Amino acid sequence: MTLDGLLAGAPARDDLVVDSGGQHSSAEVESRVEAVAAALEARDVAPGDRVAFRLPVGVDAVVAYRACWRIGAVAVALHPAAGSHQLAQALEQARPAVVVAGDGLPPAPGYHPVAVDELAAEAGGTAAARAVTGDDDAVVMFTSGSTGTPRGVVHTHGSLAYKAVQLTEAHGLTRDDCALVPSPLAHVAGLLHAVLLAGAFGMKTVLVPRWEPEEALGLIERESVTYMVGPPTLFTTLMDCDGFAPSRAATLRMISCGGAGVTPAFCRRAAAALGVVVKRSYGSTEAPTVATSRFDDPPDRMILTDGRAFGEARLRVDRSGELWVTGPELARGYLNPADTEAAFVDGWFRTGDLATLDDGWVTITGRLGDRIIRSGENISAAEVEQHLEAHPAVLQAAAVAEPDDRLGERVAAFVVAPGGFDLVACREWFARRGAARFITPERIEVLDELPVLASGKVDRMKLAARLRKDAGRAGAGAP
Repeated sequence: MTLDGLLAGAPARDDLVVDSGGQHSSAEVESRVEAVAAALEARDVAPGDRVAFRLPVGVDAVVAYRACWRIGAVAVALHPAAGSHQLAQALEQARPAVVVAGDGLPPAPGYHPVAVDELAAEAGGTAAARAVTGDDDAVVMFTSGSTGTPRGVVHTHGSLAYKAVQLTEAHGLTRDDCALVPSPLAHVAGLLHAVLLAGAFGMKTVLVPRWEPEEALGLIERESVTYMVGPPTLFTTLMDCDGFAPSRAATLRMISCGGAGVTPAFCRRAAAALGVVVKRSYGSTEAPTVATSRFDDPPDRMILTDGRAFGEARLRVDRSGELWVTGPELARGYLNPADTEAAFVDGWFRTGDLATLDDGWVTITGRLGDRIIRSGENISAAEVEQHLEAHPAVLQAAAVAEPDDRLGERVAAFVVAPGGFDLVACREWFARRGAARFITPERIEVLDELPVLASGKVDRMKLAARLRKDAGRAGAGAP
């Protein structure tokens, strides 16, 4: 199955997409998709060519995906909050034929981006039908790599179409549901819920360009939102905002959460405060939502585990405790063949996460790699360290995850800097280097030396323990 084919059979509605510009009907979206597809074709974009776009959360990002698939092009989704350094690395790997960017966003390094409005205005005719199959590439998305360089994850039409159908069944979604999507559409969660589930099954989707809890409550009320997916921090800030009342979220019936901070205590609190079914999910850009609970599974399984494989997906844990996954939703690999060879083995994806399996139910217990997950954003510790060690005052640096009640985790950094280095200097340096704000450390500690293991590697567990010890002192001293 191809994605254009999946979307073509959806029932029409007058409010398919709701964003900051208002409601957009199925007919309006289709008209804009056809115009942009024809304009790309007129620019000699051929099947298999890559079209990169860096767009705010809104209907134009939906249109960009669908226009690419209409002509058999591969959509390369660039995060709207990515810094120039990350963008340059992503574009070097993807080498797109065209870059599409939204108004107000910095230009893509080395390219001359074109706006969606400009493409739509160029339309002269209709786009020709292109023969693609489920095995053809459809999307490239970037995720944080262990070396600090973003890795381009390549999904096919078949992998994403399969996942969309399976998610709809697992969540028990129908055309009468309405999803509020706070994720950027350059995230696989945003792609699945805002573009594929809504577009394929005629479900209304509400796009949130910037998370403001009070505004989100208003949208839930006004648009009768029934379903949300996101990291715990979103729901915590929703429940903690001044204007919150259970009646304002009365239409919500289910939320699905993944990432750091999805604890049983959070799940129970959200279920009670919001009056909804709360379930944990597990997945990644490479293996999207590969484990979750069905909407009618036992409640204790929903909140005490990260779900179970469904459909044709399978899970296993090797001797080291690492979780391996396989299934039709799995990405084809990475743009870099060496990355693919290291992570994809005989049809299985090595997740880098530590897990336990109990009668098929998976619980994530830690990570083999050194990633930090801040409010749903995957951050490479290596990338943070590369920026820090490029500063003339910093001799060595180590970035680790610091637990945070609101964000799940935040970036803490330990540096060896004999002349001194503080948070103000750090923020200024990261901004000068074009780094994304969400990877910029929120805590800096200067040490005489970094602790090391016998192998000579930095002892990250010791640094993490130092953070926990400091947090304990702060808690003991609190009134």
